[in-house]
Amino acid sequence: MLTYLFTAAFAYGTAVHLVQLLGGGGDPYPGVPVAIAWFFVALVVLDPLAAALISRRRRVGLLVGAAVLLLDAAANAVVNYPPHDPAGGVTAGRIGQAVVTALAVLLVFATPRLWRWYR
Repeated sequence: MLTYLFTAAFAYGTAVHLVQLLGGGGDPYPGVPVAIAWFFVALVVLDPLAAALISRRRRVGLLVGAAVLLLDAAANAVVNYPPHDPAGGVTAGRIGQAVVTALAVLLVFATPRLWRWYR
């Protein structure tokens, strides 16, 4: 069940970042620090890689997936809260960041259990 959840989450992440990249023109992440913008672009490759590895039950997929989700949660925290996003209250970006953070925590805690079923 968790294998399917994480495969779907990474597939969804691929689609989201691909749409942002294609729809953003020359600057898909305006106002975002350069290193984070490049990381978001790299997720177009890293997300499907994690999805493929996890769907094939590869242990390295658990490690890649956890690293990607943890970094994605951190990057989204930087760009969705002040000073980069001065908006108050709940925003779509903050909801997305909370979801990514929850998935990251779930994968980190699930990895030891999944490890024995993966090769």
